[in-house]
Amino acid sequence: MRRTAGAGRTFSLMLVLTGAAGLLASWAITIDKFKLLENPAFVPGCSLNPVVSCGSVMKSEQASVFGFPNPMLGLVAYGIVICVGMSLLAGAAFPGWYWLTFEAGCLFGIGFVSWLQFESLYRINALCLWCCLAWIATIIMFWYLTSFIVGNGFLPAPDPLKAFLGEFTWVLPLLHIGVVGMLILTRWWDFWTS
Repeated sequence: MRRTAGAGRTFSLMLVLTGAAGLLASWAITIDKFKLLENPAFVPGCSLNPVVSCGSVMKSEQASVFGFPNPMLGLVAYGIVICVGMSLLAGAAFPGWYWLTFEAGCLFGIGFVSWLQFESLYRINALCLWCCLAWIATIIMFWYLTSFIVGNGFLPAPDPLKAFLGEFTWVLPLLHIGVVGMLILTRWWDFWTS
């Protein structure tokens, strides 16, 4: 196992860009949440119809699952991702424990996002466009980071899996996002086609 690893420009930029996308989404949702708290009649600009209804999502119990608005967690988490990406661009190399801790954070993120996707589709019955941006950013970040961790030997994996991840990492986030897109499409098929 390698003791430390830096990253190339493409991977580092991917972290910066996905972190920035998630941070933008978290910031926009936080601002709208504050406006909603000040004025319960406030309608966020991304509430376009009964399905794409950010206000419905923001008012749900799931929007504050830890006792505070979820996007506040995103403000911190995506900020950390940007810092890691910028550090890598500057030439930093991190030890294995650092990468595994980062991976654990991303694993929590993908698990939390998956739960929020289920809740949005089947409990809240509405989508938030900013949330969807954060979902996409987290999915891309998770799969590319996992590939990086495996490729650098910080997580053991069979050689065929390492070879697949080294060559075809892009397939996993594309497939993941495609599945979520199909779930959204089938969940509201009647609405989209009417």
